[in-house]
Amino acid sequence: MPTERPAGCPFDPPEELARLRADHPLTPLAYPDGHVGWLVTSHALARAVLADNRFSHRPELAHSLVAMVNTTDKPQPAPPGAFIAMDPPEHTRYRHLLTGQFTVRRMRQLTERIEQITAEHLDAMERHGPPVDLVEAFAVPIPGLVICELLGVPTSERARFQQDLAALLSLTASPEEKLTSTTRLQRFMGDLVRAKRANPTDDLLSGLVADGGLTDEELANMAGLLMAAGFDTTANMLALGTFALLGNPDQLAVLRDEPDLTGRAVEELLRYLSIIGGTIRTALEDVKLGRELVKAGQTVVVSIPAANRDPDRFPRPDTLDLRRQATGHVAFGHGIHQCLGQQLARVEMQVAFPALFQRFPALRLAVPHEEVPLRTDMAIYGVHRLPVTWDEA
Repeated sequence: MPTERPAGCPFDPPEELARLRADHPLTPLAYPDGHVGWLVTSHALARAVLADNRFSHRPELAHSLVAMVNTTDKPQPAPPGAFIAMDPPEHTRYRHLLTGQFTVRRMRQLTERIEQITAEHLDAMERHGPPVDLVEAFAVPIPGLVICELLGVPTSERARFQQDLAALLSLTASPEEKLTSTTRLQRFMGDLVRAKRANPTDDLLSGLVADGGLTDEELANMAGLLMAAGFDTTANMLALGTFALLGNPDQLAVLRDEPDLTGRAVEELLRYLSIIGGTIRTALEDVKLGRELVKAGQTVVVSIPAANRDPDRFPRPDTLDLRRQATGHVAFGHGIHQCLGQQLARVEMQVAFPALFQRFPALRLAVPHEEVPLRTDMAIYGVHRLPVTWDEA
């Protein structure tokens, strides 16, 4: 699997993906366990796979891209409630319950809170004065607080959750570290569910409890998935997106001077950055895909960055163009597993990016761009730190 990004180009995917997309958009791929499956690099084939229920998302059917320490270990079926790793009809049942909780009223209330939370953190940055690490001061706490409020998690628990989640998502953490973090997160979510049963409040998790029919284990696993999906991805988009905008001052001017294009700008950043490297499916039966036959049991990796940089779908794909109509990108996936919280993520970015640059119009990197530490060791791409500075009044 090509993973090496071009030197000096932190926002571009591995160059090998572009060559494969041009020559063999569906190409054989060797997995660490010896399995030979497939790699999808074109936009059209990516959407075809993700929309086809003949390709399963169940982990126990897939071959991993990460070498197992113990080769006898086998991926296990998703635990109850972990709906993103399930196929219909189980996936459909859980997702329907969650969709009913993402109400217009709740999203409107969260939008107002996102504006307040963003302003509070900008105030804190201003009081602190330059320089600051934008990851710590801005990118991480905003989605962290938002997802805590969505689920009714005490904000005092956010730091502990963030630490355990980082270990879980790390590509270099030991199996023992991952197990410890998983155990703590499961215990935390179980305690939270029991608290909501005893004292429900106006939040998503309490709403799921009130709907009835779900066990504590199902609720805890669903909440854990929402916490992970709604926190780390948006935090990295805010940090890496700011890094990209600071390196493209002409595009930053578009964001700052043309507020009516904010929604379009966010879609383009999602497409251009594509912080999730790929998603895995396994063929349940023989499927003709393009000019190739994917056989039953073969695992297929869909490269999100390659699909979102496909010139057949997005002209000049390697150029960040905030005026571009980037609809159709697959940063949130596609098909029945498309990200449930995508609208919330969009709102967070549509609020946070303009507010940051309106408050600090002279914001710039406090270190040379090549010294910004990249998250090449994590499942979700971004930056570990983003030192920034500005001119004080």
